[in-house]
Amino acid sequence: MISDRKLEHLLICKNYDVNYKNKSTGFEDIELIHKALPEVHKEDIDLSTDVFGKKLDSPLFITAITGGHPAAKDINKELATVAENRKIGLGLGSQRAAIVHPELRDTYDVVRENAPNALILGNIGAPQSDLALDAVEVLDSDILAIHLNPLQESIQPEGDVDARGYIDSIKEICETVDVPVMAKETGTGISCEDAVALQKAGVNFIDVEGAGGTSWAAVETYRAEDRYMGELFWDWGIPTAVSTVEVVNSVDIPVVSSGGIRSGLDAAKAIALGADAVGMALPALQSAYEGQDALNQMVDRFNESLRIAMFLLGVSNLEELKQSNLIIKGETKDWLEARGFDIKAYAKR
Repeated sequence: MISDRKLEHLLICKNYDVNYKNKSTGFEDIELIHKALPEVHKEDIDLSTDVFGKKLDSPLFITAITGGHPAAKDINKELATVAENRKIGLGLGSQRAAIVHPELRDTYDVVRENAPNALILGNIGAPQSDLALDAVEVLDSDILAIHLNPLQESIQPEGDVDARGYIDSIKEICETVDVPVMAKETGTGISCEDAVALQKAGVNFIDVEGAGGTSWAAVETYRAEDRYMGELFWDWGIPTAVSTVEVVNSVDIPVVSSGGIRSGLDAAKAIALGADAVGMALPALQSAYEGQDALNQMVDRFNESLRIAMFLLGVSNLEELKQSNLIIKGETKDWLEARGFDIKAYAKR
């Protein structure tokens, strides 16, 4: 049953190491150029953005995590409360469970009840065009996210591995709903070629959700009787820093960088690479189990470390941060050069 699977995912993410083993996000290869003469007041630095249709106090999104099991209701309440109070974006896990099993709807209803003004992202799978209108209605979503998860489906014991018609289904969803649509991966990244195809299909935003953070192959490995395939593909994917560069240089729609983002310093690097916002999932889930104090501390640390990074770069807002000078080195440099991207353009802008 869908609900049982959702609970298993929550418990595995809470109790097991599901991080990539031998592949990082690539942000360690991004060096921001320090300014000894910042010429800004740190306390005047503006972290806000309105790129996604609502004014947010920070570019932090709590990205799709949970829903679809009674145990998720309290977690979603905690996440919704912090999203409302701190004016950040919140994405929920796949809503299919609530649509197919109406008795689970309250695990999603709790979000708008506690976050009437927050930026809320609904969530369905690429082939689920028939669920799009219901998904928007269930959450009163501001944005509908379409998740792409071929790796997870490949490892999942009950996975759907027929990916024919994804683009046509995404086009249909974009034409059907009356809210903007975001396409998002689930931890293995999006290439420039796929980003172009997604924009042509009509999506308004892209969340790269790259490799280096939570591995959903790992999550499914813990559920599988035979762990061979999960272990083999545990580290599959495009590193988040690489995916961010590939996508922002290929489309002209707003981009969220997520997948292993763990601090405001990571976020500063992602935004300097061209992202408009960043997403965090696992840290928010772990904090939600501890309650509001832990969640607020997570947001405080994120915002303060982002503000310090911006101060050390001498920038006063996110648009200025996107123009900051940086150096790309190591494996990230090698990857991007092999793919034909001009990394020197970032060094002196």
